[in-house]
Formats: sequence, structure tokens, C-alpha cells
Amino acid sequence: MALKTLLRLLLATLIAFAPSAASARPGPTYSYYEIGDLAAKRTSPTAPALLLVGGGDWEYGAFRWFTARAGHGHLVVLRASGEGQAGEEFYNQVGGVASVQTIVFHDRAASSDPKVLAILAKADGIFLAGGDQANYVRYWKGTPVAQALNAHVRAGRPIGGTSAGLAILGGTGYGAMDGGSIDSAEALANPGGPAVTLVTGFLHMPRMAHIVTDTHFAKRDRLGRLVAFVAKARLQDPRAVGLGVDEGAALCVEANGKARLHTPPGGHAWLVQPATPARIRPGKPLDWQGVKITGIGPEGALDLNTLQVTRPAFSGIARVAGGKLIGAPGPK
Repeated sequence: MALKTLLRLLLATLIAFAPSAASARPGPTYSYYEIGDLAAKRTSPTAPALLLVGGGDWEYGAFRWFTARAGHGHLVVLRASGEGQAGEEFYNQVGGVASVQTIVFHDRAASSDPKVLAILAKADGIFLAGGDQANYVRYWKGTPVAQALNAHVRAGRPIGGTSAGLAILGGTGYGAMDGGSIDSAEALANPGGPAVTLVTGFLHMPRMAHIVTDTHFAKRDRLGRLVAFVAKARLQDPRAVGLGVDEGAALCVEANGKARLHTPPGGHAWLVQPATPARIRPGKPLDWQGVKITGIGPEGALDLNTLQVTRPAFSGIARVAGGKLIGAPGPK
């Protein structure tokens, strides 16, 4: 009994003198990594450009195209998880840059930090890494960081994103705000439902105002969900279309809006263009006639000004009946 009493007294003493959660100092709002020479001069002018990456391994040809548009200068990588590995890959494997700074956001407060905003203001190119796009929405939407990203683009400097980073570059984006990542079957079964969490009014990228993006496309069978996203987006934006990018592929958009695909063998970008109004009923599966689907391969090109595809890899008209995607074309 004496031993038990002594242990209880010791535990009570530890609790009494331990700092409370309320008095504990908050942790940092972001983590910072850098590599290269921050004082080096950019070797050439910057140019407007978009790098739209479908996730997965990087296609280095596309990333070298991006660093050239950044004037071989100073890049900034933004993310909400992980560490500085993407910056190291830019500097060591892609090459051709003076430095890379990586900011990993831990909360929304970091989006008003003067040091963060100063770094973004000086960036020659900005790249949005993968992760959970819900965090990007929570941390950046309606903050000075979102304003800084839009200002960066208006200044004629390149921006890119992969996976979650690409998901928020469209005028309408899938925010994954329900805590998950909806699949095609679920999205088509109830496109108007709360799990299809689309976000608008976030970022304003050139020629992307009416585009809904999606990533890891063919590998994760996301054509159906992109069709559902476009159907719901059209309730607010009648001009909405979909653009999916396969894992490992990257669509490089020049200042004039012309885009070409860099990809390993078999990769594509997918353009979804509705020809008729969708039928969306609350809690009901999607019905939709006349959805044009066009594949962009490395031999073709996409003009974001007109949405015309030169030398399409495949093309056809699909439909959705009772939440089932029927007749969708694809690579052979």
C-alpha cells in the first residue's frame, strides 16, 4: 500500500508542475528549406507559363522547360506536408536553377507571415507540390498567399503544380474537403452531393477560369469523377470543361496558350467537353448525353484559347446513364 501511495503522490506532483496545454508555446507556422545560391543573378528573363503535372514521378524534360521559363533563376516550392525533397530534386536532378526555397505550411497563419510573402514576391517560378489539396484550400484560400500567387502570374512569371498542386490551379477545383478522395463510381452516383466538394474563387490562372482539373488520371480511373465534377461545376459555370492529366505526364502551357504533353510511353491528357446540359438531381445518379472526350498525346497539342486539339490521340462521345459512364474512348 505504501508503494502505491508513493506512486500516486509522485504522479500528482508531476501533473501539478507540468505545463498546461494552454500555456505551452505554439509551434512554428511553417518549415523552411533552401538549397543553392540565393544571391545569384537570374541568367535570362522569365516568361509566363503553366506546368500542369498529373502526379507521380517527374518527367524531367517538362521540368527543365519550366526552369527555363523561370529564367534559370530562383524557384519557390509550396506544400503542406513533407520536407524539402522536391527542392532538392529541382536543384540536383532537374538542374538549371540558382536556388530553390521550400515552404511547408503547418496552418493558415503562415499565409500572412511577412517572411513567407517576401519570399513569394521575389520568386522567379513557383511550384505547388503534391499532398492534400484540402489543406491548400484551408491554408491559402482568401489569404495574402493566394493574392501573391495571382500577382506572380500577372507579373509574367511561371507557376506549376503536381497532384494536389494541380488540383487547385483550375478555376474550379476538387477540394477534397470531405476528408477523403472520392472515386468515379461515388461521384457519378451523386454528383450533386456533399462529397463532391468543388472550390471556386481561389486562384486565377491564365486561360484556366473555366477548367476543372484532375490528376493521377488513367491509373486511378478518374474519368468518371471528372465528368461528375464538370456536371456539378456547370451549375455555376455553363462553360466549365474538364482537363485530366495522367500520372507521370506533364502538360506544358506556353504564354500564348498552346500546350504540349511530356510523358512516359502511354501517358495522356484528357479533355472533357460537354455537348448537352447535364441532368443533376439531388441524391440521384447522373444522366448525361453527349460528353466529348479527347486525348492529348505527345504528338498532339492543345490550344487553351480555343480548346482545339491538334492530332488527338483518341476522341469520341460518351454518355452517362444511371450513374454509369458508357462508350468512353481511350488509348488503344
